[in-house]
This record gives sequence, structure tokens and C-alpha cells, in this order.
Amino acid sequence: MRVAVVTVGDELLAGDTENTNATWLCEQLTERGVRVERVTTVPDRLADIARVVNEYNAEYDAVLVTGGLGPTHDDLTMDAVAAAFGRGVAEHPDVVAWFDDHDGYSGTDLAEGTTHLPTGSRMLPNEEGVAPGCVVDSVYVLPGVPSEMKAMFDQVADEFAGEQTYTATVTTSEPESTLLDRMRGVQAEFDVQLGSYPGENVRLKVTATDPETAKSAAAWLRERVDLVEE
Repeated sequence: MRVAVVTVGDELLAGDTENTNATWLCEQLTERGVRVERVTTVPDRLADIARVVNEYNAEYDAVLVTGGLGPTHDDLTMDAVAAAFGRGVAEHPDVVAWFDDHDGYSGTDLAEGTTHLPTGSRMLPNEEGVAPGCVVDSVYVLPGVPSEMKAMFDQVADEFAGEQTYTATVTTSEPESTLLDRMRGVQAEFDVQLGSYPGENVRLKVTATDPETAKSAAAWLRERVDLVEE
């Protein structure tokens, strides 16, 4: 399963808010064996959101969009997702019913636009806030508030599944440029993917489809590099 993540918000692009939603979603999806192949941040601009959603919906098995939900002037995500599919937005009866049945809200008393979703979408209730999310085709629209986004993702998490993978990490004090022979060697010896992440030290991450291969590949590397205690 190949997935793209789209985060919406001028505050993300300005650096006013850290994009923790993207990191958290990537972790959750990877743990489920899903391949996240794109993470894109777009401004609160309808045309930009619609264009990216349209493009990624055609290319990937699923698209997760976070942010820009609600009735305020810069909450444009629902309209943009609807536009990406050539649909309109309208009051969704499931949203109205959910508010009538929960937390003392009345679906008819909420701010204008709160109960509107793209036509033909599946409503996702917001257990931690107000603005609902939805699913349109294979596009999942979630809130930007992290607590709300996480709770809503939990409702659909079982819809994301892929081949289980296993990882092991080896940390070395050697410069990345001197490790090329060992990096080529472990990939020739074992059926693994290898990531190399330099910093104060270099972290080598091996990924395999079974735990023993990941473990054996990491052991092979540990015998051949200058280790840093992990």
C-alpha cells in the first residue's frame, strides 16, 4: 500500500507550528507496513490543496490530508477536496445527527459550514473536538489539531495495511563516506533495505520483511564498523 500525506496550513510553512502530524502519521503507517512515499505541506489556498489532492489521489492507494477543517475564513480543505473530485459541499445528514446525539450540540445551531462535507463522502466524527472529517474515495480528511487528528485516525487505522517489516539499527562513529563498502556489502549479503542517517554519529537502519534477516544484517554490520554504544 502506497500512501501520500498532505498537511495544510500557512502556519506550518511559516514555521510558526511544528509539523508533528506528518511525523506521527508516517510512524503509524510505517508500523502497519504501509509505504509513505510523499509528505507535502501546502498553504491555506483552495487551488493548491485541490491540485495536490487530485494529483496524489491518481497516483497513490490513499491520501491523508490534515488541517484546514472548520468554519473560519482559512478553513478551505473540505471545499478543496470536493473540488479535486468535481463535487460540491452540502450539509451532511450524518454530521447533523451526530451533533444532535453528542455533547449537547445541536446540528442546526453550529457555525455555518461545520456540518458541510463533500457530497457523497463518509463522515468521520470528531471525538475530541467539533469539526468532523471525512473520506472521499481514498482520500482521508482529518483535523489539524494533533489530539483530534490522532483520535480520528484511530477510527480508520485498520483500513491501512501492508507487508509487515522489521528494523534494526547500528550506530557508528565512522564518517558516512568511509562506510560505503560495508553499506554495499550488507545489501549484497542480505535482502534488506538500508538507510544511512548522519549526525554526531552515523545511524545505519536495516529493514527486512522478517525479523531474523533484520537481526542478522545488523549483527553483520556490528562486526564490521566502529560501534557507538546504543
